[in-house]
Amino acid sequence: MAPTHVLRCCQRGLAWIPVIFIALVVCWSYYAYVVELCLFTIRNIGEQGKYIVYLIFFHLSFIMFVWSYWKTIFTKPANPSKEFCLPKAEKECYEKEERPESQQEILWRAATNLPLYTRTGAGAIRYCDRCQVIKPDRCHHCSACDACVLKMDHHCPWVNNCVGFSNYKFFILFLAYSLVYCLFIAATVLQYFIKFWTNELPDTHAKFHVLFLFFVAAMFCISILSLFSYHLWLVGKNRSTIEAFRAPVFRTGSDKNGFSLGFRKNIAQVFGDQKKYWLLPVFTSQGDGLTFPTRLVNADPEQATVTLHPETNKSAADVPVSPLSESQNRLLINDQHANNIGDHPANNTPKPAESETITISMESES
Repeated sequence: MAPTHVLRCCQRGLAWIPVIFIALVVCWSYYAYVVELCLFTIRNIGEQGKYIVYLIFFHLSFIMFVWSYWKTIFTKPANPSKEFCLPKAEKECYEKEERPESQQEILWRAATNLPLYTRTGAGAIRYCDRCQVIKPDRCHHCSACDACVLKMDHHCPWVNNCVGFSNYKFFILFLAYSLVYCLFIAATVLQYFIKFWTNELPDTHAKFHVLFLFFVAAMFCISILSLFSYHLWLVGKNRSTIEAFRAPVFRTGSDKNGFSLGFRKNIAQVFGDQKKYWLLPVFTSQGDGLTFPTRLVNADPEQATVTLHPETNKSAADVPVSPLSESQNRLLINDQHANNIGDHPANNTPKPAESETITISMESES
């Protein structure tokens, strides 16, 4: 029987087959469109100006497609930071304990000062025995990558990478530009496809490439359109693919819209505040991937108390909220004029048996 590391190397090698397949199809499509269609077919029938315009727009879509695809493939998935790892002493105690109840007590103590709002279905702390870390909100373990990935969406075999916090914007742009690429090819090739099909153009070696190019572009266009539409819907709802199938569980129960901040802020969380960078495959997503603002922030005995100071002239930017991180606060107060926090009575002695709930008003979702 082959050693485990040899099998692992074979699996990693085989995982690149879908990527190589896509790369070969893209290279062939470039040759078929530029050489066989534009330089050979269109130029030979006297349409000089048309093929130049086609080549300009083709290369623009081609560059953006390849750029976003490259970034999606080679951007390393973000992993939990060291603060989510158990201290050495507690880790040893956790490993020695055999009772799940005692293990949970250790995890609860370690997670006291961590900004965690999601739980397992049974209400326990989310812990990865494989990576030996407490999972941040929206973090999941990927068996293909053998690592916990921040805001994991899914593992995509076509990019041989985990799609998550660090490259989700790149993945969306990859789908968008691949759709534009396929649409442009299908639209511009169609008339020559018909001419070859009806024998208006003479049979040459370009005929096969033009006919096949249209079929491939149309086929990919249909498949990509459905996937792209689905992920746009997910972005608008601020959900990952995993959360769409299994709603995240908070201390108050499961809530599929728990991370939704309203359509505009959901878009900004993925693409960033500056719209001029939205269409470029450069990282502009908000936050750090470890903490995320939620619709309801609950304070309970296991978490640090959330306190609001009753000062009427202060906006959300001036109100210190704990345990939200700096990235969470920046997301929540991005539009200060639309979401100002009103007066709240101070409560310096929270009761241990009760939990204080602070409702953050969000713009209505369409």
